[in-house]
Amino acid sequence: MRIVSIRPEQFEKFASKHKYRSYYQTPEYGLLMSKFDYNIQYIGIINEANILIGASLILYKQVFMNYKVAYAPRGILFNYEKTDQVADLVSNIKKTLGKQGIMLLRIDPYIPLTVRDKDGNIINFNNQSDLIMANLKSAGFNYKGKTKYFEDEKPRWQAITVLGKDIREIFVNFDKRTRHKIRKASNSGVEVFKDENKDIKELYQLIKNKTNKPIGYYNRLIKCYGDKIDVYYSKINTEIFVVNSRRAYEKEMSKNDKMAEAIQNPYLDPTERNNLLNKKMDSDKLLNTYKNNLIVSTELLKKYPDGMIIAGAIVMKYDNAAHIIIDGFNKEYSYLNANYLLRWRMIDDYNKNGYKYLNLNAVVGLFRKQNKYSGLNESKLGFNSIVTEYIGEFDIILNNFAFNLYKNFNKNKKDH
Repeated sequence: MRIVSIRPEQFEKFASKHKYRSYYQTPEYGLLMSKFDYNIQYIGIINEANILIGASLILYKQVFMNYKVAYAPRGILFNYEKTDQVADLVSNIKKTLGKQGIMLLRIDPYIPLTVRDKDGNIINFNNQSDLIMANLKSAGFNYKGKTKYFEDEKPRWQAITVLGKDIREIFVNFDKRTRHKIRKASNSGVEVFKDENKDIKELYQLIKNKTNKPIGYYNRLIKCYGDKIDVYYSKINTEIFVVNSRRAYEKEMSKNDKMAEAIQNPYLDPTERNNLLNKKMDSDKLLNTYKNNLIVSTELLKKYPDGMIIAGAIVMKYDNAAHIIIDGFNKEYSYLNANYLLRWRMIDDYNKNGYKYLNLNAVVGLFRKQNKYSGLNESKLGFNSIVTEYIGEFDIILNNFAFNLYKNFNKNKKDH
């Protein structure tokens, strides 16, 4: 076995047929990252018959003296099920990359371990996962562990809505709360559109607090991937918001007045009166909500007569599926559920266009326990999603001496 440099087109041809392929293992991603302080190279793994049996995009940057840290996004494309080949691979990685001054390599292969339902119950699993895990560990890779929430590089848990069915069937299988929020958003005047110009200035304002990447990264991503990228927005039609808020307020006011009048009936028995009082109190709360909505919508109409963007997303189309790269919404108007309608519109669009599924991106692997990301899970799993659990991250040290120096240097910096 040998590790050699290969051309981007060779890599693309190999990657496009590999079962663990991902849009992160593409020349487009290499081009993107080359614009953000990363050096890139494409490596091929050649067997004794001079046949390409593995390949990877490698990103690396200098971090200490002349030493570098490298990352293979979504892992080296390789058959990890063969114990002797994994050991041979590691030996050659140490020889080849180690000579380049790379002291550590991180991988996070796109290898699924389990498929689960929205409650976390396993519905399918990879019967080779234990073997793959054992092979990586025995070859010298250090498993970074199953972190409580998110990995350092790419999410280990992802929610997926399966498409390819009648859209009415897809909708009716959503969680009841999700269907309600979609309808509520639509009835409030939220509208969804695909931005053909792929202008992300407004979207970046919605996502900048959840990403460590500059706006230039996303603009470059769009440029590198071209037609494979879609940009969606949810916009509140402020005129419709006012009309619907007024209509809801007036309708509830009429119901409230009738209940108030009925309560005055001296012939009501105590049970009926108590039921009416409870309904009246619920109506009072709704009335207050609708009144506030009417005030807010009126102010928004004055300020934004042409409407206001309150949610958005960037979507990658790859391998007959659509993947949400990042999405965000204006938390001040979260009660309008614009992000729910946004996902529903994407599901409808990609289903019409024959895609297999919409990947809603990261969730956390705690399904029944309350945690600070429970809301994130609820907002995605309610779309009748299944969850794919991937293998996670592994590091391998290629130069122990350099890596220990680097660790001590960083420790001394922190101490001071």
